[in-house]
Amino acid sequence: MSDATIQAPTTGSEAMRLFLPQSPFVRHLGIELVDIGDDHAHLRMPFRDNLVTVGEMVHGGALAGCIDIGITAAAWAGPRVPEKLRGVTVSMSIEFLEPAFAEDVDIIGTRLRQGRRLSNCAVDIVTTTGGTLVAKGLGTYQVG
Repeated sequence: MSDATIQAPTTGSEAMRLFLPQSPFVRHLGIELVDIGDDHAHLRMPFRDNLVTVGEMVHGGALAGCIDIGITAAAWAGPRVPEKLRGVTVSMSIEFLEPAFAEDVDIIGTRLRQGRRLSNCAVDIVTTTGGTLVAKGLGTYQVG
């Protein structure tokens, strides 16, 4: 047995920094954390051939996964840490606006409102180089 002690995160942002690299789904999509702070999170999904639907168009399911992960990160962003380190997306809606072709996308999540346990969040997905708005999502996330 190791003498190493696992430290509990002291902020919600720290919990996300620890969680994201450990999530098999996040790893599958190749999502990377760029920045996280009070009420916001910035992630990136690099373009990969296994995320396309036709030709070089990024699959809508991959983008939906980005929205869900963006909602999760935004809900946890900031100083608050719940007693129980768990959470779940309660609802989510997505508007696909433009296709993304063979390009990395940035995932910008913002917590709009924080209740006792529910957070209302918005996520924009934009192409990294051109800044084209690809999709918008709204979601409710339960923390703790």
